[in-house]
Amino acid sequence: MARVLVAYATKHHSTAEIAEAIADELRARGHAAEAAEAGHATADGFDAVVLGSAMYLGRWRREARHFLAHERQRLEALPFWVFSSGPIGEQKADPSPEDEKWIEPRKVVEQVEELGAREHVVFGGRVPDDPGNFVERSLLENTPEEFRDLRDWDEIRAWAGRIADTLPA
Repeated sequence: MARVLVAYATKHHSTAEIAEAIADELRARGHAAEAAEAGHATADGFDAVVLGSAMYLGRWRREARHFLAHERQRLEALPFWVFSSGPIGEQKADPSPEDEKWIEPRKVVEQVEELGAREHVVFGGRVPDDPGNFVERSLLENTPEEFRDLRDWDEIRAWAGRIADTLPA
């Protein structure tokens, strides 16, 4: 059984819900998994790490970026995986390079590849139910209801299951 930290950075709790689903799946497959806010977490004492962040305008949240920087040495020595959450609205089947820059945080992807991350995935996001500013209110008002929550729970659990399968029993 591996001890796995699922660290996350979230603004409206959507990414936290993804992290909890990942931790639940890891526990269901026999591992000791703990979901924790990246700003209050350390990889010390864990056998593996999953790190996720909400994305806004193609950028990760500060807490997740700081976790990467502060836990750099531990992450280099551990198996770790990374996820981003954020794309909302109707998704294009073949996004242009211009669209791609909003889907994946390029600098973070380069950094996690350099550290040896096993994989980086992007999960759909959710429009906040409690908009805190003009941009979020506009998103809520202008995104059709069927595109407001693009989190695919089966996809998320399947990804967590693949992680669980690679960890020592």
